[in-house]
Amino acid sequence: MTWIFSPERVDTPDATALRRDYFGDVAGRYYGRVLVEDEYDEEMIDEGLGLLAPPAGEFLVGRYAGEAAACGGIVLLDGGRAELTRVFVRPAYRGKGGADLLLSGLEEAARALGARRTVLNTRLDLVEARALYARHGYEEIPAYCTGPYMEVWYGKEL
Repeated sequence: MTWIFSPERVDTPDATALRRDYFGDVAGRYYGRVLVEDEYDEEMIDEGLGLLAPPAGEFLVGRYAGEAAACGGIVLLDGGRAELTRVFVRPAYRGKGGADLLLSGLEEAARALGARRTVLNTRLDLVEARALYARHGYEEIPAYCTGPYMEVWYGKEL
């Protein structure tokens, strides 16, 4: 089986389902339980989506054996920086190499948009994500933004 990653609009059915699953996963981990349907905050799920399209950004969907299995976005900030966001692989597809390919694809998309550096923020409890970033050469940096679910920031020169 192989992975295929390609740019996709954030409002396609597959991209929308992946974004919802991403939110359910990270919010569920934060609260220590599976979220029920009425707990999903559509505003949070849809926040900043307009930036995940050229010329400001890109959204990638990864398919494994034809099934939508992963997603991630890149958003241009300022001064040649691009932020990684909504980096997610569905649990059933983890351990199949998709996260590494997704991260490489996002970095390539950032370069294509003119970025020279990528940054991101995450939480301390998302240990698998933090290990992925470290494996790809990301290092902890000072906070470049603030928010309720941001505990650690990373950056990498492209």
